[in-house]
Amino acid sequence: MLNLQKIYEAQERIKDVVVNTPLALAPYLSELCECEVFLKKENLQVTGAFKIRGAYNKIASLSQAQHKCGVIAASAGNHAQGVALSASKFDTKAIIVMPESTPLTKVNGVKHYGAEVILHGTNYDEAYEYAREYGDKHFLTFIHPFEDTQVIAGQGTVALEILEKCDSLDAVIIPVGGGGLISGMSAAIKAINPKIEVIGVSASGAPAFKESFEKKSAIDSVSVRTIADGIAVRDTSEVTLGFALENVDKIMSVDDEEIASAILFLLEKQKLVVEGAGAVGVAALLHKKLPNIKNKKIAVVLSGGNMDVTLLSVIIEKGLLKSHRKMKLTVTLIDKPGALMRFTEILQELNANIVHIAYDRTSISLDYGDASVTVHMETKGKEHQETIEKALKDEGYLREQ
Repeated sequence: MLNLQKIYEAQERIKDVVVNTPLALAPYLSELCECEVFLKKENLQVTGAFKIRGAYNKIASLSQAQHKCGVIAASAGNHAQGVALSASKFDTKAIIVMPESTPLTKVNGVKHYGAEVILHGTNYDEAYEYAREYGDKHFLTFIHPFEDTQVIAGQGTVALEILEKCDSLDAVIIPVGGGGLISGMSAAIKAINPKIEVIGVSASGAPAFKESFEKKSAIDSVSVRTIADGIAVRDTSEVTLGFALENVDKIMSVDDEEIASAILFLLEKQKLVVEGAGAVGVAALLHKKLPNIKNKKIAVVLSGGNMDVTLLSVIIEKGLLKSHRKMKLTVTLIDKPGALMRFTEILQELNANIVHIAYDRTSISLDYGDASVTVHMETKGKEHQETIEKALKDEGYLREQ
């Protein structure tokens, strides 16, 4: 059972470990959406995500015998660090099973908190199965990332903090993966103010929970694929689905392109590093997924900020190309002295800043005597790029497709 009292008890239990993260108005986003948008910045939480709340609440509630034996969890990310840090606070042995493909930075992050890491399986589900078997064999308490009432109660404390700072909300937007966060938060919200609309946002590449919610029955996905790895959950939990059906008003989804644009928006406009799972609520707002929000007051949970820097660099690069602040083009020119110089002079005259250039005269697709030049440059918008293309065409440079 989960009730408001358990969530308040969790808040008291975790208060000396968990940060009461900021809830701040986002003026520019509010202007775009024609409503008041407040961001709950769990990306600034200890370990960089909300998961520490549920993990600590669960581990703090264990018996002395359970602490003596130790705990085990399966995770490739935020839950792993939450369990590792929580266990360290009680000098409890912690073992985290992570997929073999887990980046070294995440493995080291878990080890930093004193946990032992076992790499097993090609994905989370294989790691999960192994962790269950290993835990049973060695009498370790399994700390589930979402299918546990104490974990869910801990996650629900996010809602208490929001409502303590702003109780006149019309809606709260919450990321949805396994459903632990939205289960705990929605239970708290509806118990305190049933008029507040609770809206979940999932990744379209991980559709199980949304489809289950709509059909009111647990449905599993065959596979998942999304840049929002924190909510890339394949199977639906009947436990969290039950809580969602009771307290959640609607669930919608956003695709990877929309998530990427939200990550870039938060980085550029809000100066916040937010991972894909944490950005889905903002993605839903930016891409007009929510009708009838004009003049309303809305809180959005940024659930985590543990962004893979390699992926972030790709998102930034693609975002600059899509917003016409970067341009990549390839042209064919005659391979003779001065040809490349004249090409770059044109770009200089048009104030295009070249950041990379490649010259190829050996491609089998070229005629003898021709060369192919690929250039990456910084530009000042769509009109600037159109001016560049016209100038090159007028000079006789043919752009390769």
